[in-house]
Amino acid sequence: MLSTVIRAAARLLGGLTLLILASHTQADLSVTHGSQQGNLQVAQAHGVDDWRYTLRPGETVEQVGKRLLASTHNLNQLLQHNGVSSPGDIVPGQSIRIPVSWLEKSPEPAVALAVSGPVQHVDGVTGRRQALTAQSRIRAGDEIATGSGFAVVQLADGSLLRLGRNTDLMFNRLTRFGKTGMVDTRMRLDRGELDAEVEKLIDKGSRFEVDTPSAVAAVRGTKFSLQATSSTTQLQVTEGKVEFGPHGRTVGIPAGYSGTAGLGTQNPVDIRHLPPAPEPGAIPGTTNKMPLDIAWQDIQGAQAYQMDIFNTDTGNWVARKTSSSPKMRLDNLANGHYQVRLAAIDRHGNPGMPDKQSITVDQKARAAELQTPEADAKIDDKMPSFAWTYEGDNEVGRVEIASSSDFSDLVATSEWAPDSNAIPSRALTPGEYYWRVVTRTGGNSSATSQPRKLVVNGTLPPARIININYVDSQVRIFWQQVASADKYQLQLSEDPSFKHIIKEANVADTTAALRLIPGRRYFVRLKALSDGPINGRWGPGRELFVN
Repeated sequence: MLSTVIRAAARLLGGLTLLILASHTQADLSVTHGSQQGNLQVAQAHGVDDWRYTLRPGETVEQVGKRLLASTHNLNQLLQHNGVSSPGDIVPGQSIRIPVSWLEKSPEPAVALAVSGPVQHVDGVTGRRQALTAQSRIRAGDEIATGSGFAVVQLADGSLLRLGRNTDLMFNRLTRFGKTGMVDTRMRLDRGELDAEVEKLIDKGSRFEVDTPSAVAAVRGTKFSLQATSSTTQLQVTEGKVEFGPHGRTVGIPAGYSGTAGLGTQNPVDIRHLPPAPEPGAIPGTTNKMPLDIAWQDIQGAQAYQMDIFNTDTGNWVARKTSSSPKMRLDNLANGHYQVRLAAIDRHGNPGMPDKQSITVDQKARAAELQTPEADAKIDDKMPSFAWTYEGDNEVGRVEIASSSDFSDLVATSEWAPDSNAIPSRALTPGEYYWRVVTRTGGNSSATSQPRKLVVNGTLPPARIININYVDSQVRIFWQQVASADKYQLQLSEDPSFKHIIKEANVADTTAALRLIPGRRYFVRLKALSDGPINGRWGPGRELFVN
C-alpha cells in the first residue's frame, strides 16, 4: 500500500517529488485540515464536520455541553447527534462527536507588536485607513499594507507573523472555539512576504491557513516563509511541515525544502532542497563597536545572500540586507539585543536554511577632542565654524553654545551629524560665550566635551525705547531687551546732545521710573552693558515732558 501511494505521488509531481516523498515517507503521506483533500482529525457524520471530544475523569456530558456548545444548540441535540438517549450512557473515557458549527465561537484579535516605516491598517468594517502602531488590535476582516515598512503581529495563540516590505495581508478569520482549545486562523497574502512562527495547534481540529492568488499553505505548528505575487507563490520551510500547493492539490513540504506554485512551474508544486545555512563563524555575543564585518565560505550554487536583523527586545524587523558576495557589514544598529539571520539565495530566488545568531550591541560614546576655535579665542565672525575629533566609533555630534558655563541657557546649537565640524544654527551677537560638543552613539549613550570660552567681537546692539507712560509727574520708560546684555546704563539730560547729564544709573531690568519737574523738557537714552569685554552703543534719545 505504501509503495502504491509513493508511485501515485511520483506520477503527480514528477521525479524530484518522488525522491522527497521516498525519503520522508511517513511525514508526507497525510494532508492537514487546510487541504481540500480531507481532514484527518474531523470525522464526517450526517454531512457535518465533527470534532471528537473524550470525557475526562469525573466529567459529565452535561458539563461538556454547557462549556462548549453555542447558545443555539443544547444537550438533547448533542445526545441525538451521538445516537444516545440518556446522558448517563456517556461516561468518562468515551468520546462524543460535536459538530464544529455547534461550538461556541469568539473572535480573537491579533496585536501589532512592532512597526517600522509607513505601515497602513485598513479597518475591515469601515474601510478607514490609518497608520498601524505598536499595540494596535487587528480583527477579522482587517488588512495590513506595509508599503516600505515592516510589521510584526502576534496572534492570540502566541504565533508570530513578520510582514516584509510591500506586503498586503488580509485577516479573513481569527476565531477561537470556546474553551475547546481549537482555533481557526485564515489569512490571504495578496502580495509580498510573510515570515511565520506558528505555535503548535493544541487540538487537531484547529486550522491555520494562508491563501495567496496561486496557492494555499496550511500548517500545524512550524516556521516558514511565503512570498507571493499575482501569479506565483514561493514557500520555504525551516521547521515542521507545511501543506502547500494549489487548492485541491496540496502536498507536504518538510523542513529544509521549498515549494513553488503558480505560473511557470513544471508541476502543481515544484519542490527543491533549500540551500544549506552559511557558517559565518561566531558573531561576538556582545560588541561595543560598529560597524561589524561578517564573512563566511561561499556556498555552491548561491546566487546571493540575505541577512535579516530582528530586535529581540521589541520584536521589530529592523533591516534586511543582501549581498552578491559572502560578506556583509552590520552597521547603524542602536544599542540593544538582536537576532541575525543569514541565508543563501538559490537561482530560483528561494532563501535557504538560516544561520541564526544573537548579538548584543553596547556602544559607549566618548568625549570629543575640541580643535577650533582655541580656548578664549576672540573672533569677528558671527557664524564661526567649530571643529573637533571623535574619540569613539560610529558617533554623531553637535555643537552647543551658551552664554553661561553651566549651559543652562543654550543660545545656539548645530544639527546632529557624523561630521566633525559645524556652524551654529543662528548668527551670534557680539558677546562672551561657552561652547562644547556632545557626542552620541548607539541611540542611548552620550558624552560631553570640556567647554571652551569664546568671544565674538563687536558691540552690543543699541537699546531702543519702545514705550513711555506718564502718571502725574512720574514717567515710566520701557526698552527692548538686548541679547548678551547684563544691565543697561540710563542717562537723563536737559539737552538732546546729552552734554548736561543730570542723572545716570545702571538698571538690571528693561524698565525704569523717573520723577520729573513739570513744565521742563528732558531727554533720555540707554546703552546695553556687558560684564564681558563687549561694549554697548547708545540708543536714540527720546524727549520727555511733564505738563
